[in-house]
Amino acid sequence: MPTRPELTPNEDKRDLTSGSVFANLMRLAMPMVIGIFAIMSISLADTYYVGQLGTDPLAALSFTFPVSLTIASLAIGLSAGAGSVVSRAIGTKDRAKTCRRSTDSVILSIIIVLLISVVGYLTIRPLFTLLGASGDVLEIIERYMRIWYMSMPFLIIPMVANALIRAAGDSFWPSMTMSIAAIINIGITPAFVFGFWIIPAMDVEGAAIGTLIARIVSFVMALWLLIFKEKLISFVMPPLQEFIHSCIDVIKIAIPAALGNAVNPVGVAVVTAIIATFGNEAVAAFGPATRIEAMVSIPMFALSAAIGPMAGQNWGAGHKDRVIESLKQSFAFCVVWSLILAAILYFTSALISPLFVDDVGVQEKISRYLVFVPISLSGYGITIIAAGCFNAIGRPLTGLSNYLLRTLAFYIPLSWIASLMFDSIDAVFIAIAIANGLAAVGVASYTFWRLKKLSPT
Repeated sequence: MPTRPELTPNEDKRDLTSGSVFANLMRLAMPMVIGIFAIMSISLADTYYVGQLGTDPLAALSFTFPVSLTIASLAIGLSAGAGSVVSRAIGTKDRAKTCRRSTDSVILSIIIVLLISVVGYLTIRPLFTLLGASGDVLEIIERYMRIWYMSMPFLIIPMVANALIRAAGDSFWPSMTMSIAAIINIGITPAFVFGFWIIPAMDVEGAAIGTLIARIVSFVMALWLLIFKEKLISFVMPPLQEFIHSCIDVIKIAIPAALGNAVNPVGVAVVTAIIATFGNEAVAAFGPATRIEAMVSIPMFALSAAIGPMAGQNWGAGHKDRVIESLKQSFAFCVVWSLILAAILYFTSALISPLFVDDVGVQEKISRYLVFVPISLSGYGITIIAAGCFNAIGRPLTGLSNYLLRTLAFYIPLSWIASLMFDSIDAVFIAIAIANGLAAVGVASYTFWRLKKLSPT
């Protein structure tokens, strides 16, 4: 009977099935703080550069956000599926199975992204016409999205590759890949947008070209790490039946994970519509406030990325107790972090809001949001961490249910009720804080109850 290949010293060093749970979580999460911050900065920078070109280019870029968010949800779903099957394979210490699952995940991602890129490229005009774009704005969108769709494979494949590298217990290099891509994107995009030296000004197309170049660099780095450093890619073609089986395992995680990731943006969109009933000032305040909220939530996003490999490896190894302990420590961090944020923003919100807008009325509303809501942000952190854990252990529908619990049971209904009962935007902000608090209790309780009933397989 053949023996399983032994772990290399490098792999053994990153084995998450032993050692301190807290230390392993921090080792995975800390680099991701930098990487996630870098990725978020790309969107802000591109919006700023394009905004300098005028109203039509900025409107065109705004029209592309729903599409880019949808594609991002797909990429995150594929990454979650790939990371789940590979981290559990790593937990079994079966090197051959790990390489096979990793390779099949990349092949599946390539097939899916090429199909979507082609379909998207061919349907730019009808899709954005359906979304309401017309005239010069539609022409700008078409020029931008032609390049954007060509860059899409260089976005999704590195995301999947980085998820596989994290599944192996290494979050440093994925973080560096994300950071380098962000630095390149932010650094070179102005040259292509406004022109520099021998580079002509390309307006909004320049933003797409800057993104394309940065994504190509990320693509090369991620695949090099996956193939040569981690040695997770096999160049032996699998039997068709085995490949199909691997693809099904990934897709079973990917679809619910993608849907779950899309739930929060949809919830924010609905609450934005509710807040719009209080006037343009309220909407103008809610946008910057939620962006600030996202930035200060980065440590919780990082933990949600760290919990995947931690839970997956230990579940694959049969260490259910370490999975539960990882969640307990992660949830505790979310609560402490929210309390720290609440204290800081209570005293600094009036100083932060003028950085985003000159209107005093809008500034006051941003400040009040930052006073009321951050104390309860642990509810959102607990939700995304719990979902990441369930995706990793192969229970994506449970992960999706956590997102739905927070958004459909608490976030949207309480915001709507507050808008009907009270003629005050403050009431909606307080309702959001209460919704997050209820989500923290509800999701945490449901998570531990569900885990008690599951057994590693």
